[in-house]
Amino acid sequence: MRSFLEELYFGNLDPQARGYRKDSNILKVSENINELEENLTQRLNDEEKKLFLDFGNAYGELMGDAGLDSFIVGFRLGAKMIFDTFCSDDAPFESYIKD
Repeated sequence: MRSFLEELYFGNLDPQARGYRKDSNILKVSENINELEENLTQRLNDEEKKLFLDFGNAYGELMGDAGLDSFIVGFRLGAKMIFDTFCSDDAPFESYIKD
């Protein structure tokens, strides 16, 4: 059996491989957004449709970058917590229990 790092290196782990749970709120919101976009783009002329789709794509790119930033910041916070847990004995009081 390969280690976690080997599986990650060979591309066998995909943390983004996720889907919506049936009847979840996020699924309903996603479906609503799709319906609204379709309804709106049907009402727009070609120039307006292009402008709206450009806006949507730019917003999606911004949200992708924001998601990446949140992932990086959260991962670093978790790593700092683990590092502090295993590499520091600092605390306000001294322990009477000796290793």
